[in-house]
Amino acid sequence: MKYKFTRFVINLILRLVAHIDIFGLENIPSSGSSILATNHLGRLDPLLAYYILNRQDIIMFVAEKYRQIPVFRWFVKQLDAIFIERFNADFHAMRVALNRLRQGGVLVIAPEGTRSPTGALIEGRSGVSYLAAKTGVPIVPVALTGSEDKVVIAQLRRLRRVHIAVRVGKPFVLSPIDDQDRDEVLQRYTEEIMCKIAALLPPSYRGVYADHTRLKELIEANG
Repeated sequence: MKYKFTRFVINLILRLVAHIDIFGLENIPSSGSSILATNHLGRLDPLLAYYILNRQDIIMFVAEKYRQIPVFRWFVKQLDAIFIERFNADFHAMRVALNRLRQGGVLVIAPEGTRSPTGALIEGRSGVSYLAAKTGVPIVPVALTGSEDKVVIAQLRRLRRVHIAVRVGKPFVLSPIDDQDRDEVLQRYTEEIMCKIAALLPPSYRGVYADHTRLKELIEANG
């Protein structure tokens, strides 16, 4: 009951402050394990998962700094999200997420690890690649536009709703990793994930991956 109420509050907030268009929703598995890998623009981004997904087994990481804020701590508890140390190797948080993925949950995570200061993609980290290769669950690339904090604040000051677009790509699976070439393979997998997100974004959002060879291949393949 608490989860449903919290999700109702989140949806109410989003409907009040934003007009949300979702493209490719059919690409998200309706059940079973999956990883939704998304770019990270603003503070509204995590809430979008609860607006889009009608599931109670969403796995979400929340930066440890928000533990000190009572209202955030309450929301995290109701949603069964996981506090994580973003700038350290938080093995406990990763183990919890790994176990819940294996139990059939859906992990929503930004490989960048933090909000982009410009809105354009910054370099992705290897945590998502590791979890995907370890579990073998499908990765669903998700691209967000319009949810930048500065855009949201500017629109709210004008008493206007912000326009957020969510574009969902087709799922794909990563092969298991050989420990011998682990770091190299994880880097290649991370670039694959980030380029698939970038391919769903307008050129101005593609950031450090704008000139990546793999992105150009994906764009060409998709016409």
